[in-house]
Parts: sequence; C-alpha cells; structure tokens
Amino acid sequence: MARQHARTLWYDRPKYVFMEFCVEDSTDVHVLIEDHRIVFSCKNPDGVEFYNEIEFYAKVNCKPVWLSVDFDNWRDWEGDEEVELAQVEHYAELLKKVSTKGPPPAMDDLDDDSDSADATSN
Repeated sequence: MARQHARTLWYDRPKYVFMEFCVEDSTDVHVLIEDHRIVFSCKNPDGVEFYNEIEFYAKVNCKPVWLSVDFDNWRDWEGDEEVELAQVEHYAELLKKVSTKGPPPAMDDLDDDSDSADATSN
C-alpha cells in the first residue's frame, strides 16, 4: 500500500510554529525534529501509512495539498505584540487574585431562616 500525506494544520506564535498532523487512532507514530526539518509518520487503523516531511526555511515552489492553515488559531502579527503582552499581564493579574486568599466572609449579616419565616406569618 502506498504512503499518503497526513492532513496537516499549522499556525504560528511570536516564538513558535505549531503543527497538527490529523490522523485518527494512529499507531506506530514517529516524529523526528531536526534543525532544518520535521518528519512525521504513522499508520491508521486500516494499516494505511502516512508520511510527512517538512523542510524548515526552504523555498517552497508549490504548497502541498495536505498542508492547511489552522484559521481557528491564526493571528495577524503586525503590531500584535502589545495585545499579546496585555493578555499575558491580564492573565497574571487573574492568577494573583485567585491565589491570594483573604479571610472568610462574615456570616453575621445572613438572616436566619426561622426568623424570616416568623416575620412572614405575623
């Protein structure tokens, strides 16, 4: 049986490129990451072999049909550094609020159920 290319989604962030090789219930998964390329291979439950080899920083004359942009995670990076920094700072503030434990709330301002029941019956 001939090898096929796995459908591949990618998106980038300022320091990273993410790739997702889409093969359900894969077995015999092998991933080789080198300075200049990534090689992915596996088999699906039907025994079909998948093989992808992507050269990094190489001039690509045509886009492989199995490589698609993951638009759910895509960002236009032009001028986006400030937005990213603001999101990180906001997340850090939320974590700080959650991790800071203060004293428990006072319970003396809560009405007793029996008092409110008596007040409604009078």
